[in-house]
Amino acid sequence: MSRFQLLSDAQWSLIEGMLPRPTGRKGRPFSDARTMLEAIIYRYRCGIAWRDLPESFGRWRTVWTCHHRMATDGTWDKVLAKLTATADAVGIVDWSLSVDSTIARAHQHATNTTRTTGGWIELHDSARRAA
Repeated sequence: MSRFQLLSDAQWSLIEGMLPRPTGRKGRPFSDARTMLEAIIYRYRCGIAWRDLPESFGRWRTVWTCHHRMATDGTWDKVLAKLTATADAVGIVDWSLSVDSTIARAHQHATNTTRTTGGWIELHDSARRAA
């Protein structure tokens, strides 16, 4: 067992059927879906850049491509829906909600808009008009 193995067999069995499988097309062989998923989990858990993934997960570009494809084709949405439904059925999810209505106002000088204030530039214009 690697120190990078993040999913238990029970967790893996829940989502294994929703992840992409080898298509049988010619070209580069398909990477192991569990390794790709664990690499993605590791990356988000550690908060590292894609390039900093350990070599035991394979090439970082392969992992990023796998993640990007699953994000675009809706695989992550299906996985989230299934995990949420399973957790709700078991009673793990608490659906209480908290709404924060705090307002944080910025100081008037915090904006980056320009405005006419009668400052230095206007003084030059008035000097030219006075002459």
